[in-house]
Amino acid sequence: MRYTIAILLSWLTINTFGQKREKTMPTELTYEQMVAHDPVMAYEDSVYYLYTTGYGVSCYSSKDLKQWHVEKPCMTALPQWLQETQPFAKMHLWAPDVIYYGGEWHIFYSSSAFGKNTSLIGHLTTKTLDPRKAEFGWQDKGKIIQSIPNRDNWNAIDPNIYLDENGKPWMVFGSFWGGIKTVKLSDDLSAIAQPEEWHTLSSRPRSFEIPSEEAGDGAVEAPFVTKYGEYYYLFVSIDYCCRGSESTYKVVVGRSKNAVGPYVDQEGKEMQYDGGTLVIEGDKKRYSAVGHCSVYNDMPCGPIFVTHAYEMESGTPKLLIKKIDWSAGWPKLMDM
Repeated sequence: MRYTIAILLSWLTINTFGQKREKTMPTELTYEQMVAHDPVMAYEDSVYYLYTTGYGVSCYSSKDLKQWHVEKPCMTALPQWLQETQPFAKMHLWAPDVIYYGGEWHIFYSSSAFGKNTSLIGHLTTKTLDPRKAEFGWQDKGKIIQSIPNRDNWNAIDPNIYLDENGKPWMVFGSFWGGIKTVKLSDDLSAIAQPEEWHTLSSRPRSFEIPSEEAGDGAVEAPFVTKYGEYYYLFVSIDYCCRGSESTYKVVVGRSKNAVGPYVDQEGKEMQYDGGTLVIEGDKKRYSAVGHCSVYNDMPCGPIFVTHAYEMESGTPKLLIKKIDWSAGWPKLMDM
């Protein structure tokens, strides 16, 4: 998840919790007005909740996916352990994931510096997503994993939690370097399970002459795993985000009957070796690029694909929601 262009930063400046947001940003937005980067979704008590990259992890709520209410962010201050681990860390937190597991809601988020694997994934929990309930409140649960330059050939960002066929939790994550990894988590999601079990699910060629501390050119990130029928499906974003209308992001997919792969595309090529069947890309009319998706098969509205798309004219990342047709055994996207 890379995020540097001025138009995105200007949006994040006003999409913050506090007096400035109250003065400059409406609290009610239409779907067409929704600016969102790296969106994930949850549903509780007839309300959809959307979480995105932003100040303290940005949050929105909606009853119909059309009208959205701006909620307070999940965090209003960085925990002390994060400040000590990453002195450069800011409240701009990346690429959350949200899951209901073990009787409570969990959010996993990323903190890093652009283009570096000085990254970590943190963890929050709450009993409910509804901020109007007494039991609401995101609690810091610390760090799950951290990547360190010149030590790790992977990048600890873009987490997604999913369950295998035995109900055991896994965290898939990654960006550039050695590609997309998955690692088994403890039963309470608080740490990597012991003994450690790791797998590479997707990767792309990386030029050998590029120093190991640099991201390189193996552009794959933003993994999301979902199960439909007898298959697990791995969605990843390839090529480049965060360049506004010059972005080239697109989403590809592979599937496997095993939660840890190998995932293969429709041509039978493994995603671990640069495989992937195209799901969506920019149309070069309204959107230059589309990527960093999440997928839900159990929403009241039916299976949906949630992502962001860069507008051609402004370069702004807009919320994009599509229906999914699974009838052919592979995802086909349709308008809502």
